[in-house]
Amino acid sequence: MDWGRFAEQMASMARDLLAQDSVDATLERITASATELVEGCDAAGILVLRGKRVETLAPTHSLVVDSDRLQEQLGEGPCFDAARNSQGERVFRISDLTDGQREWSAYAAQARRLGVGSMMGFLLFTEDEDLGALNLYSRKPGAFTQVSEVAGWLLASHAAVAFSSARYHAQMERAVATRHAIGEAMGILMGSHHLTEKQAFDVLRRYSQQKNVKLREVARMVCEQGSLS
Repeated sequence: MDWGRFAEQMASMARDLLAQDSVDATLERITASATELVEGCDAAGILVLRGKRVETLAPTHSLVVDSDRLQEQLGEGPCFDAARNSQGERVFRISDLTDGQREWSAYAAQARRLGVGSMMGFLLFTEDEDLGALNLYSRKPGAFTQVSEVAGWLLASHAAVAFSSARYHAQMERAVATRHAIGEAMGILMGSHHLTEKQAFDVLRRYSQQKNVKLREVARMVCEQGSLS
């Protein structure tokens, strides 16, 4: 591994990540970078575990989706466990799936038929009940070494920061948009029903609670329809 060259590539990737304009674009750049920067990596994706439901984000190949779906069906697998256990190992590496696996035996047997030779995974984030892992695949047994693991860990560390930043900015944008929509809806109610600002907000809040609808959705309905009826 030419670590000097790798450092240059990581710096370039970091700049690219900061330049992305959405969470999805950031994730796609992360997984694409994995195939570019980690020797032996043929495919990459991010597995998000919500309870027992698995979601695949930014897969670079259908192999990633197939593997995640298989792990969800079986309720076992290295990626599944890496995303499920926030208190356990943050990194896993299976050098050779063609060799007998005592752990995840059911998954390993079927993963070989999917064409997986070796795998690595890195816990990316934990938030509320959601857990996510960056997973790397090779079709060749023995493709991932200790050096590959270090390179993947460095990539995952950068990715976790970029992912967190992208999600934070997206949340802030949604918060601003929601506040704007609520203000507009209050203005409509104040004008049409001669209400004070507080009264208009109380109308929106009560409707939200009674109908079990998020406040931003109530505001959007008023903005689109001109009323709550």
